[in-house]
Amino acid sequence: MSRTRCVAAALVSVAALLVTSQPASAAPDPPPVSGAIFTTDASGVPVNLNHYANKRDVYLNGGPGLNAPDDAAGLPDGTYSFQVTDPSGKDLLSTDDVACRQFTAVGGVIQDVTPSGACAHLTGKDGEDGGATVQLFPYLDTTNNGGVYKVWVTPTTSLDCSAPGNKHCFVPSQSKTDNYKVREDATVEIDARFWKNGVALLGMAAHWTDTNGASNVKFSEYAPELLAFREAHIEAVEPGTHVVTVADQDGCAISKVRGARGENVRAGKDGTYRVAVDVATWRAGADVTYRVEVTCR
Repeated sequence: MSRTRCVAAALVSVAALLVTSQPASAAPDPPPVSGAIFTTDASGVPVNLNHYANKRDVYLNGGPGLNAPDDAAGLPDGTYSFQVTDPSGKDLLSTDDVACRQFTAVGGVIQDVTPSGACAHLTGKDGEDGGATVQLFPYLDTTNNGGVYKVWVTPTTSLDCSAPGNKHCFVPSQSKTDNYKVREDATVEIDARFWKNGVALLGMAAHWTDTNGASNVKFSEYAPELLAFREAHIEAVEPGTHVVTVADQDGCAISKVRGARGENVRAGKDGTYRVAVDVATWRAGADVTYRVEVTCR
């Protein structure tokens, strides 16, 4: 089986974990959105920046990462809305109307912001996939002491201001999120590493569910400028319980998973491993890394 097909199958099985069961009389939720999002600069190179000097420097693009299969993390075709909040999702920081915060994706690549009309956000040219990058500004300063912001992306048709637990009409189970920092250098991260015969593998998928229940996909990569050293790198994580989910994929039949506390994690009935990572309250100047270690055979 090809690498891309195996990774895609792993992501599908992982995504199934996020579907909330519904009573028989209720319409089922739509399935979680596949693919990934990243923050970057206007150039889109590299795709997964997380630390910025200025709020205006932050742009949005879609996957994949440097070492991921080309079509493993592309957003499905459609129109999407985005917002910027504090890490908890409580405080809406975006200052313009949500109608101004839309873009289209085709073939896994962000195409344009035409659905937003005259109030559309600025765009750049993605130097890796030829698509567009979308500026997140304008938005307010974060209320988070660590300088952390969270960007949300959801299909526009999935916005639901009456859904339980929605964050300014963005439903976590239908949203992709990514965290980043502005004018704050302290590193608080979760890193998932995949080991086979003593070698850390590249291009392995780790599914991240944040404290709100929104999700994203990260791939192990070697990008020292991004602080990613052969690991799936989840940066600027907020305090609370996050979940990293991994599954068998091309090149990695999992034999063991060790959580951030050093505990051995057992596979669920569906063969996936769900690792709870408890991130402590941020302390000024403290660099903290929480590691999930995956052994492959």
